[in-house]
Amino acid sequence: MIKNRHNTSAVFLVLLFGFALFYIGTNGFSAFTAETARITRLMEDRPMLPEVVLEDSNGRKYPVSEFEDKYVLITFIYTSCTTVCPQLEMNMSKVYNQVPSKYMGKEIVFLSISFDPTRDTPEILDKYKDYFNSDGETWRMARINNQAQLDSLLKALGVIVIPDGSGSFAHNSAFYLVDKKGSLVTILDYKKIDEAATKIVSILDTKGE
Repeated sequence: MIKNRHNTSAVFLVLLFGFALFYIGTNGFSAFTAETARITRLMEDRPMLPEVVLEDSNGRKYPVSEFEDKYVLITFIYTSCTTVCPQLEMNMSKVYNQVPSKYMGKEIVFLSISFDPTRDTPEILDKYKDYFNSDGETWRMARINNQAQLDSLLKALGVIVIPDGSGSFAHNSAFYLVDKKGSLVTILDYKKIDEAATKIVSILDTKGE
């Protein structure tokens, strides 16, 4: 009988410990996957963009703070990707087309950043942008040549990029909206085009005037 009580107590402690870990790991049950937990944490922290230098498809170099008076919708890509990146950018173009032209370049810019700067030269980015009707101005495609700066930006926004050893990468994908002061506003599901566009326009309508 005593042995059974000990076994019951041990099982209870294991379950309690597991319950506590699950509670902590899911931010009090508000997140049920690692990706959702990551997004929840970022939305709570609202990190600032670190200072990085961009080189865009026109060969121009400038700090990301150039956009500090505008909202910025950011995606992370690499041009040799044949899976998620083309869909990500195609959906970005559809969101772009739903944002009123009066806001474009004045209140918001779109920015696609390559995390494969060695291969994604300005020339390559210039060709790539044409597939999605990016104008290179209100929607820019750029790379960050400094690896330390690139890593700091990826880390700040919780972007996971894992080389597979053969020139490709495993990575997560989303739309990242940053405000005029360089702070993360929200992370949007890139598959939900209308929802993302509606959210962005709502924010611009409220704060962009």
